[in-house]
Order: sequence, then structure tokens, then C-alpha cells
Amino acid sequence: MDFKDSILQLAERVSSLKESIQTEEATKNAFIMPFIQMLGYDVFNPLEVVPEMDCDIAKKKGEKIDYAIMKDGAPIMLIECKHWKQDLNLHDNQLKRYYVASKAKFGVLTNGIVYRFYADLIKENIMDDVPFLEINLEKIREAQIEEVKKFCKENFDLDNILSSANELKYMSEVKKVIRSEFSEPSPELVKLLTKRVYEGIVTQKVLDQFTDIVLRALKSHINDVMSEKLGIAIKATEVAGAPIQTTSAPIVQKQEEEMTKEDEKASKINTTMEEMEGYYIVKSIVCEVISSERVTYRDSQSYFAIFADDNNRRPICRLHFNNTNNKRIGFVDENRNEQMETIEKLDDIYNFKKQLLEAAKRYV
Repeated sequence: MDFKDSILQLAERVSSLKESIQTEEATKNAFIMPFIQMLGYDVFNPLEVVPEMDCDIAKKKGEKIDYAIMKDGAPIMLIECKHWKQDLNLHDNQLKRYYVASKAKFGVLTNGIVYRFYADLIKENIMDDVPFLEINLEKIREAQIEEVKKFCKENFDLDNILSSANELKYMSEVKKVIRSEFSEPSPELVKLLTKRVYEGIVTQKVLDQFTDIVLRALKSHINDVMSEKLGIAIKATEVAGAPIQTTSAPIVQKQEEEMTKEDEKASKINTTMEEMEGYYIVKSIVCEVISSERVTYRDSQSYFAIFADDNNRRPICRLHFNNTNNKRIGFVDENRNEQMETIEKLDDIYNFKKQLLEAAKRYV
């Protein structure tokens, strides 16, 4: 089994067992020790993994890190563990103290589901405030798997990891800036773009007018890009002669006579380009309060549902686009009642930003 298969298998284990894990110690045994073993380190060999290693500092004695990964008799990575329900934001200072007291170059803070990897990229021997890599096993991406793989015993190369850490750190920071600019353009960006397209004198009044123009232009550009990519994907699929999957999960092709009622129902669903464009508009709006990765959709014969965490019990809105002459957007309250609003064109979705953000905030 290769590393990718191993980490995906562990992710499945985490999802299926987490509700039965009641303590921090159980979290370590069920989730974190298997993660360390997956990296190729023997958790029962004190020359490779030291549990409860002393990390005393001058003003405080008796400080112990949960696990220290060792190489040539020295710690190379510290791992501080918490119960899987714990908010890691409450514990990074604890790991920072341990980091200062050791010679390790990497620190990991984890609750068995989320793993935050830290280094001392800004000031030597002082752990950075922001992790250079953060993964969630339940939502892990291909690129992240490759980064975690670098910490495997057989692949561990300090210089290579530090080089990647620098790139990951700044890429993460740049992405945050981009997300911020797309949700609320800064005065500097508005001024830069205004000067490139406006021939008159750029006064404060002009900048105020262009702030909204820039915001709508950015969102429109995202929609255009996504529509173009979706169109290319559809065209490529059609050229290849393969059926286009329009539901959130692939439908297994069967012989016509063996088709179940569920398959027949799903086969009638037609996800349109307009519904996908609406999805990306909603996604661009609610990413102000929740991660865009958490926003998913599911199409049905009646409506196109957009919700959080791939959970239809966490609705954000519903798009009712099947009647081209009567497009509506629906908001489902906590009592499962749906309030409908009429829209004439896709850009009208922006008029309901407040309702969309309120819906998304329920899942923060």
C-alpha cells in the first residue's frame, strides 16, 4: 500500500471512529499513533519516538511534549496532541514553549483530524505564529498528501522541507490576501485598477464609485473563468463520448433492465451551466465566513441545493432555475421552512448577500 492509500485509509478510520473517542489518550491511540507509524516511525522504539519527552524551560519545570520524533539521538519533530473535539487555536502557545526548549526544527499541533505543521522560518528557534502547512484528514487534498509525505522517515530531508515550508507559508499568505481582495477590495487595489481604466482625475468620489465596480468585476471574472472551465470540461467529455455526470456522486452504469428506481430518478437530473454559475457566485459570497472547500452542492429534479460540509442538513440556499421564466432563490430557516425570492438574472444573487452570510454563519 503506497502512502496516499495509507493516509486515505486513516482518514476513513478517523471519520468512522471519532464519535466513539472520548478522551485525549484515546485520540492518541486511535488516530495519532497510527499517523506517526504511517510516516514510517516505530512508536514502540524509543530511539525513534519518545513519548512524554521533557521540554523544561527556565521559568517552568515538568513540561512534556506528547511525542518527539528522533533522528541520530536528537529530536527533529515535536507533536503535541489534543482530543479530537478540541479547538487547536487554544493550544498553539503551549507548543511554542516546548519548541523553544528543544532543538527540533518542526512542531506539529494536532487533534488527530487537523494537523498543523510549524517551523522557525522567521526567527531561529522561535516557532512561527502561523503554520506553513495545515491539513484536515477528512478533507485532505492531493497536493497536501505530497507535502506530508516529505515527513516520512525514508524521505526526510531537512533542507528540502524547509524550502517547501517557505513556499507554502508565503503561498498561503498570498491566497489569504487574494481572498480578502475578492471579498472586499482594498483602497490600494481599487486605486491601481481605477488609474488603468479611468482617464480623468482620480478623486475620492471616483474611487468610491469604482470600489463597487471593482468588486463586481472581480466576482464576474471568477464566474467567467469557472463557466469557461466547465464548458471546456463538458465539451471534452462529449468529444470523448462519455456521459456527463451531473450529480454529486457518480451513478454506476447498469443494463437498462437492471436499472433501479434511484438510478432512473438520477438520470432525469440535468445540471445546467446556469446552476453551476449560481453555485460559484454563492460560494464566492459565503467564503467570507466559511472556507470555500466546505461549500458543496447537490442537484435534484426540484431544485439545486447549496449547503455546507456535504451535509443537506446544513443548507445555505436553493436555486430554483428549472422554470427559465421564473427563477428563484430559496432560503431555508432553522425550522426547515423555505422563503423564496425572485431573481431575474444571476447577478441578482449578490442582492441577497446578507441572507447568504447569515445562513453560512450558522455553521461557523
